[in-house]
Amino acid sequence: MHSAVLLIEFGSIILGLGLLGRFAARFRLSPIPLYLLAGLAFGEGGLLPLGASEEFVSIGAEIGVILLLLMLGLEYTAGDLVTNLKAHYPSGLVDGALNALPGAAAALLLGWGPVAAVVLAGVTWISSSGVIAKVLGDLGRVGNRETPVILSVLVLEDLAMAVYLPIVTALVAGAGLLAGSLTLAIALGAAGLVLFTAVRYGRLISRFVSSDDPEKLLLVVLGLTILVAGVAQQLQVSAAVGAFLVGIALSGEVAEGAHTLLSPLRDLFAAVFFVFFGLHTDPASIPPVLLPALALALITAATKIATGYWAARRAGISPKGRWRTGGALVARGEFSIVIAGLAVSAGIEPSLGPLATAYVLILVILGPLTARYTEPLATRLTSRLRPPEPPAPPSSRATEATVGRDGA
Repeated sequence: MHSAVLLIEFGSIILGLGLLGRFAARFRLSPIPLYLLAGLAFGEGGLLPLGASEEFVSIGAEIGVILLLLMLGLEYTAGDLVTNLKAHYPSGLVDGALNALPGAAAALLLGWGPVAAVVLAGVTWISSSGVIAKVLGDLGRVGNRETPVILSVLVLEDLAMAVYLPIVTALVAGAGLLAGSLTLAIALGAAGLVLFTAVRYGRLISRFVSSDDPEKLLLVVLGLTILVAGVAQQLQVSAAVGAFLVGIALSGEVAEGAHTLLSPLRDLFAAVFFVFFGLHTDPASIPPVLLPALALALITAATKIATGYWAARRAGISPKGRWRTGGALVARGEFSIVIAGLAVSAGIEPSLGPLATAYVLILVILGPLTARYTEPLATRLTSRLRPPEPPAPPSSRATEATVGRDGA
């Protein structure tokens, strides 16, 4: 009887997510806010709380985080990461300063303490690669001159995650200074080792994993990823970081094949993850934090636009491209929820989960709008504020002709 209820509940969740995804695609929206709302509707204090399938959804959500970071790692080679780090690290520093500090300051002003401040700093810092990539495709800007700048900022944020996540994991686990430093040292050592191995021996690793049979390739890559993620978590390093490093280590045809095979699984379990986060957020807890979430969303939308404008200006992009860069970076999504989920699971601050949910809902809706309208609005505003140009003096020929007519 229990298994029948489990199948009915989980099947209903998957079917509902599919319908919500189709609805979002029809209106060219990100499905993330709809998934979060679905979790709110069927979670604690929702319309119809689930019971039998919650543990299964929890496991699916953990796999979703692992697959999100694996697929992210597959997008880049170790060489690309090193090149981006050398060329664009000032943009990454500006990005972190402008967007992490408002989150940390908000947590401290709300009286949540330093650990919650570090967590909320990450929530407000990291943009949503998935939402931004979709928006750029929908707007036909993939080939624009400013797009590499946008991607560079996102890559630097992804690299920062490899350092940031172990720190957060140690903090929310209550580890002391020595244990936290050891965890960070292990994470940095593992990341450095993987990058070195990927640069020097990436072809050998990919050849070992490679297979002409899609089934075998899927099983080897997925099994290796979950195994490494489990070992990383056992060492008190985030499982997500382990998955990210596996993605970086794979390259060439293996990375392309794995990306194609794993994309549907990633989409499935990532949707389950968003639902799971919503399940553990009481809808009644959102109204009290709605105003702080809205204020934080507006502030960090402005700081992201400033970040993109500065990064594009540094790369020599025209003013219109600078505004487009800033507007495209506003959306927050999957990784903000991943970071907040670490704190929620550890019971750090009861209001942090609802605030993060409201914050992501606001910016995942606002992000596509800023990507589309920031540049034309900024252009119109600057043209109004610009002083009118004085009338051009008459040309010498026109003056001579006038004199000649007058003289005649």
